[in-house]
Formats: sequence, C-alpha cells, structure tokens
Amino acid sequence: MYTATTRAIAVTVKPQYLPDQSDPAKSKYVWSYQVRIENKGDATVQLRSRHWKITDGLGRQQEVKGPGVVGETPMLRPGDVFEYTSGTPLSTPSGIMGGTYQMVTEGGENFDIEIPTFSLDTPTSKRALN
Repeated sequence: MYTATTRAIAVTVKPQYLPDQSDPAKSKYVWSYQVRIENKGDATVQLRSRHWKITDGLGRQQEVKGPGVVGETPMLRPGDVFEYTSGTPLSTPSGIMGGTYQMVTEGGENFDIEIPTFSLDTPTSKRALN
C-alpha cells in the first residue's frame, strides 16, 4: 500500500495486477487499484477533480484529468472515508501512477492533495528486478 497525506487528508492506494484481464502476448497488462480517502482534519471538503500521471515501463506518460472519481464528487466531513476501485491498462509489464485530487473547502478554497505515486508490476516483472 502507498499513502500520502496533504492538509490532514490521507490518500491510500493498493494496486493489484489482473492476470485474467491481461494478455502479455498482445502487450496488454491490466491493474486495478483501490483508493481510500480519509479526512483526518477538522474541515469539511469535497473532491472536485482528478489529475493522474501514468507512466509505462518505457517512460511513456499519459495524463488523465476529469471531474470527480468514478462519477462521484464526494463530500468528506471530518472523520469521513470515501473508497473506490478503478483500473488502468499498460502496454508494458510495469509502470507507475500518481497525481493529485483537487479539493474545495466549504468556504470555497481550492487546493490539491497528493495521490501517492505507486508501482504497477506484474509478478514476473517483480522477480526480474530482484
């Protein structure tokens, strides 16, 4: 698991390789990732948008920007947790992902929180690195 905390909002990501959805013979590797966003602060905030940077094993980068996550813009009161699962394909057996979520306070202040950079590795790519 990978965790980053910005302004008392913790983002934890747990990636998982999906061999049943992948096809290495066709350079298709798929991962799911579970995200947990926890408001450990004393202010209510809302997640407005996401900005992901996805880099494959050859260094090719793509950016994904858009409103909310999985069709939602969750409101997080102090102590609240929001969890979701999403996924990403790559054409290489390893890569990395990370980025930011744009949040807004009840008072209208916009700020970014870090999504920790996490590793996307197939079981064989992990062994190759050892």
